Amino acid sequence: MTSSIFIVSLIFVGISMLVSSILKRRFTALGKIPLAARLTGKEVAEKMLRESGIYDVKVVSVEGFLSDHYNPANKTINLSPEVYNNYSISAAAVAAHETGHAVQHATAYTWLNLRSKLVPAVQFSSGIVNWVLLIGVFMAASGNSTLLLGGIILFAATVVFSIVTLPVEFDASRRALQWLERTNVTNADEYPKAKNALTWAAMTYVVAAMAAIVTLVQYVMIYMGGRDRD
Repeated sequence: MTSSIFIVSLIFVGISMLVSSILKRRFTALGKIPLAARLTGKEVAEKMLRESGIYDVKVVSVEGFLSDHYNPANKTINLSPEVYNNYSISAAAVAAHETGHAVQHATAYTWLNLRSKLVPAVQFSSGIVNWVLLIGVFMAASGNSTLLLGGIILFAATVVFSIVTLPVEFDASRRALQWLERTNVTNADEYPKAKNALTWAAMTYVVAAMAAIVTLVQYVMIYMGGRDRD
């Protein structure tokens, strides 16, 4: 069973790398296509904020490729240099998506609130869960499954977080695409490209959630097998 976890993990690592590679290629390619509206990512985010009636969120630049994110703690939309300063299709799509999270926050979107509440538990578990599971598997092989059960409970927090993240990300993209189309920030030719880019971005979260669920099930099976031997 331990070897099967390793094999499945390798499969999902491979899938994740493939999706990430496609995503990076798409964003790099779309990053070379100028937006007809000639708005930078920063300007897109600020425009969407204003039109959504949000005036207490700042748009700032952060280092790193595809490091874009919304921080609800300090109400900042953090855009990578490729998005913040660029007026491309990919920059507009990413900026609108992250602004979608700000709109979620402002409207108390249920799934975003739930994800925010899970963050402390996930931060705690992520630091120790791999070691607890590893030691727990070896202890389960000798007939003691108690530590493995603890690891499963810790890992379950990560799984729940991955699942809750899905509606948050899909909804942010939905809000972004509706706004991009409604305001004509992207024209008829640019909109499908922006949609395609955000779809591939969402796929990274889908793969992560699937990998987490499968891994959790396998650890539960190891635990149940250990109990049968007790």
